[in-house]
Amino acid sequence: MEKIKLKMLRNNLDNIPQFDLPYGYAIRMFKEGDELNWAKIETAAEEFKTIDEALERFDREFGINIEEMKYRCLFIENEKGEAVGTTTAWFGDLDSNRQQLGRIHFVAIKPAYQGKKLSKPLLSAALNKMVELGHEQVYLTTQTTSYPAINMYLNYGFVPYDIDGKDQRGWLMMADVLDRKLGEK
Repeated sequence: MEKIKLKMLRNNLDNIPQFDLPYGYAIRMFKEGDELNWAKIETAAEEFKTIDEALERFDREFGINIEEMKYRCLFIENEKGEAVGTTTAWFGDLDSNRQQLGRIHFVAIKPAYQGKKLSKPLLSAALNKMVELGHEQVYLTTQTTSYPAINMYLNYGFVPYDIDGKDQRGWLMMADVLDRKLGEK
């Protein structure tokens, strides 16, 4: 499948679907030294080729706001206390015509833990954190190759965001692959 970048928006944070973690797993917040855990998870999920590349991106993306990570970056731990999943309830600009919004950023689960019903509780926790932090709207970026995640995001109330029509081909592909009608905002 061709990899096309896409954006999605959730216009409000009402009625967030809630899912509990399976037995033996817990969600915790970022703590000092978790940069390496983040890099290992993101590399295992093939977001980066190497842990060093992931650490460089972490530093560029979050380094100047490391204190914010303690309130915004979530980890899923297994029963042994190993970090196996992460996402960040971050912030950013969706486009030049909008104010700063909440951003679901860098969602990843280690491959050995994918399919274990961890993604929905992680997304629920991140969106709940957005409410706690005062965000009213949330966006995310993704790609066509992550169509199972896109399906989950749609089920969470995110909609395609393509104001200039540049992503139309990707969204048409997703409508076909997911066999569902996709509204836009």
